[in-house]
Amino acid sequence: MTKQFYSILGNSQKLDGGAMFGNAPKALWQRWVEVDDQNRIDLVCRALLVKDGDKTILFETGIGAFFEPKFKDRYGVQEDEHVLLKSLAEAGVSHEDIDILVLSHLHFDHAGGLLSQWQDGKEPELLFPNAEFIIGKEAWERAKNPHPRDKASFIPGLTDRLEQTGRLHLIEGEHSDLLGDDYRFFVSNGHTPGMLLTEISTEQGPVVFAADLIPGVPWVHLPITMGYDRFPENLIEEKKLLLDRLIKEEGYLYFTHDPETCLGKVTTDEKGRFTTKDNLKEIVNRAM
Repeated sequence: MTKQFYSILGNSQKLDGGAMFGNAPKALWQRWVEVDDQNRIDLVCRALLVKDGDKTILFETGIGAFFEPKFKDRYGVQEDEHVLLKSLAEAGVSHEDIDILVLSHLHFDHAGGLLSQWQDGKEPELLFPNAEFIIGKEAWERAKNPHPRDKASFIPGLTDRLEQTGRLHLIEGEHSDLLGDDYRFFVSNGHTPGMLLTEISTEQGPVVFAADLIPGVPWVHLPITMGYDRFPENLIEEKKLLLDRLIKEEGYLYFTHDPETCLGKVTTDEKGRFTTKDNLKEIVNRAM
């Protein structure tokens, strides 16, 4: 069955370029991105909306607007309003219309959009009242018991709120009965243990929601990793396996953090390095 795809922008960020490009020197990565006077680069937090028959599915929610001002500034969040909600409205849906919400992991820049906009003196509320929440079991356990290195990347109390809905589904295998066989899950451990990636079967080839395995086009280049990655060497091996397969299957990557590209077809350049082609900056009601 043909699915309708929409790229959905959430709140944007500016983060340190050195952190985003790991051990790659600035002399290299500054060729690919613009850098401000604080050494920060522009990043988006992009979700994917899929209308599949009678199901409305959202992949991730971005960073949202739940941070109080001091943390908003610390993490470079640019807008005060909850941009994801506005973007969903432009696609003709509200957070109340989402039937299934898939979360690759629960770092705040991927799950913060689950919460309402910050208001002084008021706790943010959990949005998406009608959605079934899908997350990998291992990623869930990581969020509940984080390592000191990435404890600050998780939102205190979020796992309790999700559990209390009674709409939480923890994935251990490749498929979920909620989504069916057109959606296949596999786990990546290089960025954070248990990160759940989703591969969507379409009439034009497989589309992989790459999450933080490959956050944008520059990171398609095999040796490029982030300083935030827990196990960079493992991540590179995971990335190569995925990219080799997507080339054979003429597949696509969907990017959550790249401000210029949301979707690209995996290919290699004249030197045999992985890259993408036919890149799109946005998708609006694209049949796939």
